[in-house]
Amino acid sequence: MKRNNPILARLAELQVAAVGTGAALADVDDLLERIAATLNPGQLSAFEVERLSAIAASQGGAPASIPEIGISAGYGSGKTYCAHAVAVKMAALNQGFVGCVMEPTSDMVRRIWAPKFEDFLDSFGIPYTPRVAPYVSHTLHFPGGDSTILGLSFENYQRIVGDDWAFAIIDEVDTAKASIAQRAYDKILGRIRVGNFNQLHCYSTPEGFGFHYQTFGTDAAREGKRRALLRMKTADNAHNLRPGFVDDLLSRYTQEQCRAYLEGIYQNLATGTVYDRFDRAKHVADVDDDPEEPLRIGIDFNVGNTNAVVAIRSGNALHFIDEISGAHDTDALAQEICSRYPGRTLYGYPDASGGNRSTNATKTDLEILLSYGISNQSPKANPRVADRVSAFQGALESGKGEIRIQINPRCKRLIECLELQAYNERQEPDK
Repeated sequence: MKRNNPILARLAELQVAAVGTGAALADVDDLLERIAATLNPGQLSAFEVERLSAIAASQGGAPASIPEIGISAGYGSGKTYCAHAVAVKMAALNQGFVGCVMEPTSDMVRRIWAPKFEDFLDSFGIPYTPRVAPYVSHTLHFPGGDSTILGLSFENYQRIVGDDWAFAIIDEVDTAKASIAQRAYDKILGRIRVGNFNQLHCYSTPEGFGFHYQTFGTDAAREGKRRALLRMKTADNAHNLRPGFVDDLLSRYTQEQCRAYLEGIYQNLATGTVYDRFDRAKHVADVDDDPEEPLRIGIDFNVGNTNAVVAIRSGNALHFIDEISGAHDTDALAQEICSRYPGRTLYGYPDASGGNRSTNATKTDLEILLSYGISNQSPKANPRVADRVSAFQGALESGKGEIRIQINPRCKRLIECLELQAYNERQEPDK
């Protein structure tokens, strides 16, 4: 019995008389049902429109679709098979139009994508016409018309000129330089402007905090842009892997690598993480303000990018309840603090060098803070970096397992910085 599926409802509208292809697929509804039945949970989340629609609704987007889907996938999670399934689904939803699959290089299109895609098409009895020159393409024959799927290199994005696509799939985007990936992504997105159902799917195995993370991994990247991030875990596809595959990876890789390569979770893989004791599960919680407590405000001075975190004491713990990011200067930051928290006692913990310089031409930063009622609690000189890191690490979790830091989820930039802060090659926190 077929499920009540928006994909199939949309196809019912699209299926019209065949247009002379001769070998058109007889029942597209049945095809998509058969494909869906072979998918693991991670693959299915990228395949099914109703799943994406639910995410869109939860993020305030239109319930019909999400234009940009990021898929962060572990090794062996079935990423390529998922891309095959999505390509067929999108071709079926856009009968008579053109879509595109993009690998980093043309060699990968010919050597990896094309033969595996043809195996996929053959296994489901999908009629198609392949083409190998001057570029790879597959024309799928549907009742409502032929849908062509091009196979191109996104590193040669400059050659995308004059194309009109209904959809696109980008694979292994983080294998390219971030600057190339960004330009290619923007160019590809600009080509998706025809057809019945437009989407761009972007796949990658996490390699640090590269283009895929910057585009899909942060709340700020997704906010207001109708983007969704899905993860595909290796364990979900274990039945298709050789025995011992997962155990081999677990024994070979570090914990950070395992989280990236098995669970699709972004990790710092290049150097050690500064605050490696930070754990969202342990440290991010719905902590609230206590109006009776003084506000303790950590401040970083920069012209055009002055930032602050707002915390309160709770026994021997520190609860971060708010943050201010990207204020123009110290005056603007102090005004925002006073606007959010009128009448409160304000203790400032700024960079000690703020008494020697200023984001304002006439007063030092510390003088500006004091003029707004923010008293300076910092010492005359900053403690050593190593001591500051050690102190915060101990507050995150002591050797006895005591946790003295809690962070409200609204402090998105603070949470992101704690996860991303890494050591450079000199073993100093990379600024």
